Amino acid sequence: MPRGRLKIYFGSAPGVGKTYAMLGEAARRRERGTDLVVGFADPHGRPRTAALLDGLETVPPRHGEMDVDAVIARAPQVAFVDEIAHTNAPGARNDKRWQDVEEILAAGIDVVSTVNVEHLESLADVVERITGVRRRETVPDEVVRRADQIELVDMSPESLRRRLAHGDVYPSERVDAALADYFRVGNLTALRELALLWVADRVDDALARYRDEKGITRTWEARERIVVALTGGPEGDTLIRRAARIAARAGRGDLVAVHVARLTGRPARLADGSPEALARQRALVEGMGGSYHQVTGDDVPGALIEFAQAVNATQIVLGSSRRGRWHQYLSGPGVGATVAGRSGDVDVHIVTHDYAGKGRGLATVARTSLGHRRLTAGWLLAVCGPPALTGVLSIPGARLGLPTELLFFLALTVGVALVGGLWPAVVAAVAGFLLLNWYFTPPLHTLTVAELENGFALFVFVAVAVAVATVVDLAARRSSQAARARSEATTLSLLATSVLRGEDALPELLERVRETFGLASVSLLERTGDTWERIASAGADPCGRPDDADVRVQVSDTLTLALRGRVLPAADRRVLAAFAYQAAAALDRQRLAEQARQARSLAEGNKIRTALLAAVSHDLRTPLASIKASVGSLRSDEVQWDPADEAELLATIEESADRLDRLVANLLDMSRLQTGAVNPLTRPMSIDEVLAPSLANVPGDQVKIEVPEDLSPVLTDPGLLERALANVVENAVRHGGDEPVRISASEHGGVVELRVTDRGPGVPDSAKIQMFEPFQRLGDRPRGDGVGLGLAVARGFAEAIGGDLHAEDTPGGGLTMIFTLPVEARDSEEGP
Repeated sequence: MPRGRLKIYFGSAPGVGKTYAMLGEAARRRERGTDLVVGFADPHGRPRTAALLDGLETVPPRHGEMDVDAVIARAPQVAFVDEIAHTNAPGARNDKRWQDVEEILAAGIDVVSTVNVEHLESLADVVERITGVRRRETVPDEVVRRADQIELVDMSPESLRRRLAHGDVYPSERVDAALADYFRVGNLTALRELALLWVADRVDDALARYRDEKGITRTWEARERIVVALTGGPEGDTLIRRAARIAARAGRGDLVAVHVARLTGRPARLADGSPEALARQRALVEGMGGSYHQVTGDDVPGALIEFAQAVNATQIVLGSSRRGRWHQYLSGPGVGATVAGRSGDVDVHIVTHDYAGKGRGLATVARTSLGHRRLTAGWLLAVCGPPALTGVLSIPGARLGLPTELLFFLALTVGVALVGGLWPAVVAAVAGFLLLNWYFTPPLHTLTVAELENGFALFVFVAVAVAVATVVDLAARRSSQAARARSEATTLSLLATSVLRGEDALPELLERVRETFGLASVSLLERTGDTWERIASAGADPCGRPDDADVRVQVSDTLTLALRGRVLPAADRRVLAAFAYQAAAALDRQRLAEQARQARSLAEGNKIRTALLAAVSHDLRTPLASIKASVGSLRSDEVQWDPADEAELLATIEESADRLDRLVANLLDMSRLQTGAVNPLTRPMSIDEVLAPSLANVPGDQVKIEVPEDLSPVLTDPGLLERALANVVENAVRHGGDEPVRISASEHGGVVELRVTDRGPGVPDSAKIQMFEPFQRLGDRPRGDGVGLGLAVARGFAEAIGGDLHAEDTPGGGLTMIFTLPVEARDSEEGP
């Protein structure tokens, strides 16, 4: 059955009209005859939104949540489901509504839903810093990214505030607080920018896929993207900073750095930097918010332009050539000039720097192998040079004698060898031999040599010319091999650097392989029986079987790296094998990490079971023994107890029973926390309502309360907060010395801080984290003084209700335990 399609109305803040837009689409589709149902929609008390539900078929909720089974059984063409980030009530089949939506999509039903930017998991911390609100209802970014269509519902901050003031979003009693807190202009502007940028990135991804599918290489200037070409030379820092300034002036333009490494042919001028310099420049690029890439290509300007077109670049930044003037004259235009001439619609910036024109000149020529241009020039010189020289030396009255003429032809042959290599020089030497023999060696105009000395000179000339040409050609080939080895070393060095940096994620590693070798896709396949499973991939249209690949590398008996896009030369396989084995190692580390996590989980479970056994064997038996002894004494007929003794025994029974009740409660609470069975039901309530039941078992003279009356209500689960606060206060009374424990509270930044302060011996900094772990008794406290669960349970409950609990030193001595609790306004709205 084909999977359904997902459409999402995406908004920047509550009240912009996502639900209204979704239901409006439902009404329009119903008029067109589409079979649809409303799986869940909350109008939030807004009359205009509620009016859109009239006439729409709605699936009745089940226990307050969407009835997934009923929606699937109804099998409509489209289901409209509001608030995809919503957290379902305890007891529901799925924890999150987006998981319900996944089931509906898997059943082949299209879904239209809504979400705010504040609910995206990757932006939760950013939204909290902007608004002071910690969103507990989040949806993984990938769920929204996979949507087939995302429609932005946008509204300016001023318009949204007017809607709020007119009562179109919240009831009138909540308007003033909302305008002064969450719906400030600054907050809404920042959220709007986040939403626009997130959708822009999504549109950029869709544009890249479309260009790939249609084979479009021409630049579309939809967004400024600046590519800076790095050589690893000393000018790299200047180029990066210059490109970053261009990107900043373009208004959030993208900064992309690329290094071209040559694995075949002659060495590239962009590949002559050191791995250390490239690693440092990569860190600089990433520190400025850019991305670093490495590609290969036989033609450096072509590889650079191809990369720029692939990323839809609008501008390329290169440095002025470091070659000296004579080097530029001999070897022709450099990479910068060539890229500028072939860039098409992409603007090219040639940036000057302190190292421009200060290269090593002709010394570089000796290290450079021969290219197409030099070969062409060499052949032209080999064919035209000897006849031209013959014509010059044959001018009447210009005869110089055979030895001098031999030297001229030898110089010409050496020049041809320097320009064109071995075979053009051999042709020039043979042509020179024939022309010297015909025109300058007696008898003239014949191939006969009259004097033995002249014949010997001609053969020495040919031998020297061929020897020089051979040496030049050998130097060129050795230079090419050295350049290839250096490029391979650079690539392997970058691979080793990524390993040292901890970049073990398989998709990122495979993407590096794809970029390095210029491939369409790379897949890591694992064989299970007769079938192949794709473990990870990068690029479009990845292979599902090794037979589908253009190149495949057998990593092990079950793992194969499959590459699609082009056939790689055999010389590239060595570097490719290194990447393949690194991918296998990354997979092994990933699986070992998962096994280690499971082992840690088992170890924690064993630790808890051992501690529970210890608690049952001693800490729970102690109060039971006291109760049994006291009851036995009271029931004895052999002793007549006076009222005072009888009251003391009853007090012992009560005290032991209370201690037993606390121990069992803490054990059960820790078990709930360990198994994830704590499901808080939060509601607004004042601190005073929580304090009274929390202090029920604490004598009044041992606690001093200093809580202001005008504190905002906190959003909490009263039962969980009472248990957490009771544990902390009882711990403070037990260990806090002779002075009363002080409980104070204050409000700032959208939270309430509740402080429990004692004047006891305090806790060293090294133990402040350990004290919150289960079954911890600090110091030499004897058994029977609790199983060490009180603070662990308190922190677990505090985090479960969206707060926090940590410890600080009390000024002047002692320990202060601080609860950080969200106030009601922090999560007072849920969506449009």
